[in-house]
Amino acid sequence: MAPQAPSTEKSERAFRTISEAAEVVGVPQHVLRFWETRFTQLQPLKRGGNRRYYRPADMALLETIRAMLHDEGLTIRGAQLALAGGRERVRAKDPEVTAPAPAPTPPTPPMASIPREPSSPTAQIVDLAALIQIRDRLRTALAA
Repeated sequence: MAPQAPSTEKSERAFRTISEAAEVVGVPQHVLRFWETRFTQLQPLKRGGNRRYYRPADMALLETIRAMLHDEGLTIRGAQLALAGGRERVRAKDPEVTAPAPAPTPPTPPMASIPREPSSPTAQIVDLAALIQIRDRLRTALAA
């Protein structure tokens, strides 16, 4: 019986190097490195010498990102929002699709009216109230 040649196909559960991941996804290696800086969900294992190893979940995420950017024509920001669960999808190739106009915001009080003593409980409450207002405005703007 002749010895069998080792299989070059990796299991679906195997970790992949950046060169293997780039080949499977169909983009250059530098694009994968760039995506790591833009998509916080993408965190391959890094071993000695900063070598990257992509797990099966990372590979699925890479395929999703590639499909959103290349097939659906989303911008980086649109893909980030889609992955974060946002409803807004901003396409790079559709000029008629634009981000919604921001909702009018009520005037904010002048900075002089906000107490600046960080140790004062009143200042902390006012600062918290201001942060809550900002959060609510952002939610409204993103929901529009």
